[in-house]
Amino acid sequence: MGKADFLSPKAISNRIKAKGLQKLRWYCQMCQKQCRDENGFKCHCMSESHQRQLLLASENPNQFMDYFSEEFKGDFLELLRRRFGTKRVHNNIVYNEYISDREHIHMNSTQWETLTDFTKWLGKEGFCKVDETPKGWYIQYIDRDPETIRRQEEQEKKKKQDLDDEERSAKFIEDQVRRGLTGKEPEEAPVFTELKRENEEERVAFNLATCSSGAGPSKPSTVLGLSALKAGASSKRKEISSHPESKEKKKKSALDEIIEMEEQKKQSVRTDYWLQPDIVVKIVTKRLGEKYHKKKAVIKEVRDKYTAVVRVISSGDKLKLDQSHLETVIPAPGKRVLILNGQYRQTEAMLDGIDEKNFCATLTLDSGRMKGKTVAGIAYEDFSKLA
Repeated sequence: MGKADFLSPKAISNRIKAKGLQKLRWYCQMCQKQCRDENGFKCHCMSESHQRQLLLASENPNQFMDYFSEEFKGDFLELLRRRFGTKRVHNNIVYNEYISDREHIHMNSTQWETLTDFTKWLGKEGFCKVDETPKGWYIQYIDRDPETIRRQEEQEKKKKQDLDDEERSAKFIEDQVRRGLTGKEPEEAPVFTELKRENEEERVAFNLATCSSGAGPSKPSTVLGLSALKAGASSKRKEISSHPESKEKKKKSALDEIIEMEEQKKQSVRTDYWLQPDIVVKIVTKRLGEKYHKKKAVIKEVRDKYTAVVRVISSGDKLKLDQSHLETVIPAPGKRVLILNGQYRQTEAMLDGIDEKNFCATLTLDSGRMKGKTVAGIAYEDFSKLA
């Protein structure tokens, strides 16, 4: 049967099928030929060209495997650098984009059997930063390009130069202020004298008609009027000076109140993370199976505020879990707990009672500046049992 015409429906359908991706099991990496079905792949394996390629590969198999591995690694890293840069991304996302190219090197022909092995190898060789999470392996490309390193060094140098200029200008301003203060003459402090009356029998009198008549008041009345005003001022000064200790006490207490209010404002800001070491939590996720579901564990380490390394109390196994997979544990009254969020964050307390209707509890603070204070209305999710 002759070959179909170029514009025939069969030839057009064949070209459309050849454009898309085919199954991996019908691809020959040695010949770099993709077959569309099992019959075509069988015919290709029986062909003379395929047999010749197998004979060449059998002479030095490591050479061909190293070549394919190097090509796969170079294309994978080039796609990661160009497409994602230095962002942290799931390794399966990068691999799916890589295999979307019809001419890519298949992993079956390389030294790595799985994508996980290849990801671990990238981290071991220092090409990427890799970390394992419950969702899988994540990779982050490390850019070692000399041009990029030179650009980063120039940016750091520029920042340092800007800081040096700011420090230099601040020092210049301080010198100017110091020179201005040293060249200034010191101000004379006012001298207060004690009020003494020359004649005790003289009366203090005020002439209200002096403005209309234009006649000046008598000398004794003027002197006594001024002396009376000075006496009132000196008496006020004496009253102020007689109670310096009470004023200082008021100032100190007010300052303490302001400091305390500021600390309470800072502590009252709630955060979306609550994990703390050495507390007892409960595993609520079902992804780990019934073996760990609803089991109690102790947090040994907190990483990145939202991830914790826990040790299961019953089995002693260590797991790395997100805070969404954990919940707090409410002990019996009289037990010690740790406040995890709110105004009294990171404060140890004693559980006095539980309000089941409002899902809250009453605690007595056992550490900090407010030790001994009883606090009511602390929600269940804001405290947990101490290990």
